[in-house]
Amino acid sequence: MTARDTNGAKLSLAADAEAPDHPDIAAGRAVLTTEADALTALAATLDARFVAALDILDDVAREDRNGQHPPGRVIVSGMGKSGHIGRKIAATLASTGTPAQFVHPAEASHGDLGMITERDAVIALSNSGETQELSDLIRHVTRFGIPLISITGRGDSTLARAATVPLVLPDYPEAGALGLAPTTSTTMTLALGDALAVALLERKGFTAADFRILHPGGKLGHQLSMVGDLMHRGDELPLVPDTARMPEAMLAMTSKHFGCTGVVSADGVLVGIITDGDLRRHMSPELTTLPVTQVMTARPVTLGANTMAAEALKLMNGRQITAAFVVDDAERPVGIVHIHDFLRSGVA
Repeated sequence: MTARDTNGAKLSLAADAEAPDHPDIAAGRAVLTTEADALTALAATLDARFVAALDILDDVAREDRNGQHPPGRVIVSGMGKSGHIGRKIAATLASTGTPAQFVHPAEASHGDLGMITERDAVIALSNSGETQELSDLIRHVTRFGIPLISITGRGDSTLARAATVPLVLPDYPEAGALGLAPTTSTTMTLALGDALAVALLERKGFTAADFRILHPGGKLGHQLSMVGDLMHRGDELPLVPDTARMPEAMLAMTSKHFGCTGVVSADGVLVGIITDGDLRRHMSPELTTLPVTQVMTARPVTLGANTMAAEALKLMNGRQITAAFVVDDAERPVGIVHIHDFLRSGVA
């Protein structure tokens, strides 16, 4: 087994470091096992309070029935390690369609309480439930009747008692011999935040298309592109009527550079496709005298403009085709995509 030093040179690792009973490996596995057991226990504790918390989060993100007020936001707050976890929970909620932001509890006491309105809901994180910096925030939400969801390790704590819905973590030790650093508790808190976000996503029927709107950049954004974003349109489409003969089809294939041409009926419906492979299969001195309908492949693979680009690429790879026409509901061609379009866009 090898690794690299800071200069990029390979370093040989001691053979005994790969032994399963090496103390470092044993320590790492103990941490992971402790946290995994805690997550299993956490899953078993979910009950009506989890559903009640979802009801609050679902309600706050919707406009009121008269449309007089915009939806509220989910405010997440926590101090120290809980604050770091809180930022991740807020980011996950926001990226899955629930407006959310993190408010630092210490800054809240110095004016940032103004970020929390009566249309919002608050998720407060504290393993002990006695974090002093949360006290002003608790008083603020209590005064204005703002729903408070707490995630804490103690059901009898100040935070849990003040919460509209207290979510209590199971009593599990922090990982490691000392059991002091927040490890198991922060892992459970993060996982519970994920559970809330994903359950809320599924409750609202949040789709991949919705997800794409919030994730337009990076590799994920490319994966969530639609075929309609990539396809070629209008005069770029290689098309011939079903009354044409092969010279016209071959000219369309050569001039449009997709390695194929579509064959359309008098009413514009795609009835077939002629590819380089079709030409090879029909190669003979009589090829140029044949009608396109004798050479074409009928009922070709087609795509919809709203098909996810990643899904379309998977289909094309599976069918071993390099280009596909995009059709509307009446099977009329409205575009064409080549596998190179997926490569250039970063989908592949």
